[in-house]
Amino acid sequence: MDWTNNGSRPTQPAAAGGAPAPKRKKVNVFSGMKLASVALLFSATALIVALVYFLAVSKNSGEAKYVDDSKMQAVFLNGGQVYFGRIEDLTSKYLRMGNIYYLRVNQTVQPNQENGTQQQTAANDISLVKLGCELHGPTDEMLINREQVIFWENLKEDGQVAKAVAEYVKANPNGQQCNTETTGGTNPAPTNTTPAPATGTGTGTETRTTPTTGTGTGTGTNRP
Repeated sequence: MDWTNNGSRPTQPAAAGGAPAPKRKKVNVFSGMKLASVALLFSATALIVALVYFLAVSKNSGEAKYVDDSKMQAVFLNGGQVYFGRIEDLTSKYLRMGNIYYLRVNQTVQPNQENGTQQQTAANDISLVKLGCELHGPTDEMLINREQVIFWENLKEDGQVAKAVAEYVKANPNGQQCNTETTGGTNPAPTNTTPAPATGTGTGTETRTTPTTGTGTGTGTNRP
């Protein structure tokens, strides 16, 4: 083997056949570990999101499966208001209803004459009202925040509310017809009645005083 010393580094011997020897590639271990960490983190995030979505869907579907589509439902709210209708959608954030009715309570005052005393007693007149003819003109659909719902329940077909709704539908085959004159939020002007003068017949005596006239005599003296 011939080595030449010309001030440069010694040359490596050529490979067999006269081709240069192949160079070794450097492997970056740290870059591989970084890619593996990113992939693992992405997989864990996707798994957590999928788990949360599955729990939310399974929870909602578990409650929604109790809604009987063949019956009406009653929804009770925190403020005491109750709505009757069809629950069409049920999620963890809202409850959507359609074909909605609600109760209206009108109080009337009636006299009570028991025991010879006159007392005022209040009587409640409860009526079922179809949603849609109010002053603000709502559509027959409602979205209710789930935080406002205390509970909801299915209604029997032979209950008073279901019967009242069936009678309403039978009496209104063309659907709800709103009368703007009576549902515009105005009340008729009150009519004031005043007692008429009393008339009657009777007998009586009338006394009149008249000046009296008379004659008299007298004497007198005349002085100069």
